[in-house]
This record gives sequence, structure tokens and C-alpha cells, in this order.
Amino acid sequence: MTLENIRTVAVLGAGTMGNGIAHVFARSGYDVILRDVKAGFLDRAMGAISKNLDREIKKSKVAEGDKPAILGRIRATVDFSEISRADFVIEAVPEHLELKLSVLREADRLLRHEAILASNTSSISVTTLAAATSRPDRFIGMHFMNPVPVMELVEVIRALQTSEDTFGATMALCERLGKKPVAVNDAPGFVSNRVLMPMINEAAFAVMEGVATAESVDAILKLGMSHPMGPLELADFIGLDVCVNILDVLHAGFGDSKYRACPLLRKMVAAGWLGRKTGRGFYAY
Repeated sequence: MTLENIRTVAVLGAGTMGNGIAHVFARSGYDVILRDVKAGFLDRAMGAISKNLDREIKKSKVAEGDKPAILGRIRATVDFSEISRADFVIEAVPEHLELKLSVLREADRLLRHEAILASNTSSISVTTLAAATSRPDRFIGMHFMNPVPVMELVEVIRALQTSEDTFGATMALCERLGKKPVAVNDAPGFVSNRVLMPMINEAAFAVMEGVATAESVDAILKLGMSHPMGPLELADFIGLDVCVNILDVLHAGFGDSKYRACPLLRKMVAAGWLGRKTGRGFYAY
């Protein structure tokens, strides 16, 4: 599969990452099949895409007259079989190995031989996911950053089995989307989360141990290290449950206690204080 052959893209999962990925593909002129298990999830996703396009229109990044055409390129569906006509498929379901494997195996079964299958996993082994399909050479990781329409970076992760053709087509596709792809090899957490999550975790330990408040920890990183957002505010934005899941992947993958999730993070997740999406984390929303 070459860049020129990719015309229709399917996105599996219509959550925050999935609808953002669908948004950038449709904005770049691709036909998009956005699939999820419930119509309500899809309705919410299309509403989010519409609002995000309105923000881009206000910032003169998208022409107002282009909005209907962009939305019109997205086909929202609960029918998994509709992805069979896609040239490139990106899985963007929650970060749970068994769920991802189930979705990827079904997608692999439905797709024609030459189609490329990608995962937006933020930490799980791309090599493991590739091995669960019949197309490991045409499998790759594409880790978009949140919010997808705004952030330029895409970590492009080669599985051990990924072919050069698949890698080249994916890198070129990212550039076509106006993104800046950075290539990394497969390892727990890749680069972004291998570096970021220990910082978030250590910030949580500082709060748990009474070294400083969450506000103080974040202020020090913002004022002293020029971070646009403090680590605990960022953790709330990502989702504390997601942070714990990624730390668990890092801990299991490396067997190193430095990646063990802070007990305070686990306690907050148990309480349902997951950050912005639940209205409470280290901060109230």
C-alpha cells in the first residue's frame, strides 16, 4: 500500500482520540469511516468534531464554507463490516490489551490483504498487537497526541515485523495530515510515555508524601521549567486511570520498581476521581 492508494480511512473507536483522528483525516480530504459500538458514542463524537471545527474556523485555520464538506466525509457507523472498504485502519479503543486484540483481530478478518492496520496505543507492545493479525508486516503504531487536531506530533512505532513499505507510507501519511511524525522502535511506553509518566508519577508521590500541594508542584514545573501545563494538571487532562494503566505496562515491561504507580494515583482511580472527564482529579472541574 502506497500513500497514493490510501483514499478511505477507518477509525475504530469514537472517543476523544478516535474523533480527533477522524477530524484530521477528514480535514485533509480523506473519506473516513468512524466506527463504535453505540450510536450514542458516535453522536457525541460528531458533536465534538463539529465544535472543534468551529474553534478552527474562529482561528482562521479552516474556512467556514469547508465545514459541511469535512463533516460530510465522515461516515459514522456501528456496523463493523463497513470498514472492509478502507485502505488504512486505525484502532483507537481504550488502552486494554484484550480489548485491542479483539478489535484488531476482527478488523484484520474484514480487511482486504493489502490494507494497512495501525494502532493508536500509547504504551502496549506494537509487536504483540501485530503478531495477533495475519498482516504483521502491514501493522504499525501511530501514537497521536491529545488534542489530536491541535498537536503536531505523531509517534510512529515500528513493530519488529513492520515492513519498510508500511513504515514509509505511514510516515508520508502523517505529513499529508500536517503532522510531524517521529519514528521510534517498539518498547514499553515508546519515548513519550516512558519519559512523561515517571514525571507524573513522581509529582503524585510528592503530593502523597506532603512535600507540596498539587498547585505548588505544578507551579514549580511551569515557572521553573517552562512547562505549559504542570504534570498533575496534565494527568487530569489525560485521565488518571490512563496514567495508571500506562505505568502498569511500563512496570510489567521493564520489571523495574521505578515505574510502580503511586498509591495515591491508584486510590484516586478507585474513588472514580479520574480528572477532567469525571469532574474531579487533582483539581475540581
